[in-house]
Amino acid sequence: MIDPRFYEALGPVTVRALSPSGEIGGDAEHKLTGAAPADRAGPNDLCYYEGKKAAVLDSAPGACIITPAQAHLAPKAAALIFSERPRSLFARLVPALLRPRSFASNAPAVHPSAKLEDGVRLGAGVVIGADAQIGAGAEIGPNSVIGPGVTIGRRTRIGARVSIAFALVGDDVSILAGAVIGEQGFGVAGDASGPVDVPHLGRVIIQDRVTIGANSTVDRAVFDDTIIGEGTKIDNLCHIAHNCIIGRGVLIAAFGGISGSTVIGDHATLGGRVGIGDHRTIGAGATLAGGAAVFQDVPPGEVWSGYPARPLRKWLREAAWLSRRAAGGREEGK
Repeated sequence: MIDPRFYEALGPVTVRALSPSGEIGGDAEHKLTGAAPADRAGPNDLCYYEGKKAAVLDSAPGACIITPAQAHLAPKAAALIFSERPRSLFARLVPALLRPRSFASNAPAVHPSAKLEDGVRLGAGVVIGADAQIGAGAEIGPNSVIGPGVTIGRRTRIGARVSIAFALVGDDVSILAGAVIGEQGFGVAGDASGPVDVPHLGRVIIQDRVTIGANSTVDRAVFDDTIIGEGTKIDNLCHIAHNCIIGRGVLIAAFGGISGSTVIGDHATLGGRVGIGDHRTIGAGATLAGGAAVFQDVPPGEVWSGYPARPLRKWLREAAWLSRRAAGGREEGK
């Protein structure tokens, strides 16, 4: 469900009005008010379907954007909108249904509807949006911006020039200067007219006692939540992409880059400049050595290294073999 603290519904809009020039099957006058992933879409939701495994949808969306060849895979949809590029069309239609909440023009720096508990300290130039909530003893550094609906827990410290939007932040969190939390992730769909940004309608959840380093970024999810678990420590200049789930007590050193929809188990450790491909799972207690480039799932408790990353012992054997080969070549060249 889209969180109304962060997004405004613009509907209802009929399927015909939403896609006036599109080819429509079913009830073109069916009214839509929201958007959802295909597997969870309800009777008032727009979704899209690009099923690679040709599985029949169990959900009953209000309207489903789908290719004509796969129309039979959405039998419960009230209406179908036909497109050869469903994701791209979805990206173009959603802004007519939903809009991220923004700062009201001419509003005071701290919106009157924002709720600040006792002992909150605000630096010079702080901006706080409508309906934001700041817990007791929290500190917001100079020129930081807290978006509409954002919740920040008790005793949390926000550094200077931090931007937080579409996020729920726990107690005793530290977010250092220049960090950006809750911006749209890098989701792009293409069609004949070029690339288009895919709307991100989710949130960021930062649990208690997390530290996020200076100039690091955490993207909000497409529909659900990007989650940073309790006690996780993220160094400076790291990037957590949309839909990631980072477990409890995870350590991520500087320049770490975590691609979208990656899951990192509790107490994993990532050295500096580690990069992880999208949709990967890093098991609990795993260690990724500095500079590792991870394109596979990593089992719990294992130590991986290298580019591409592989189990440490295997990497060491390969490095030793290459060293011997190189040494042999130099001997032959004498």
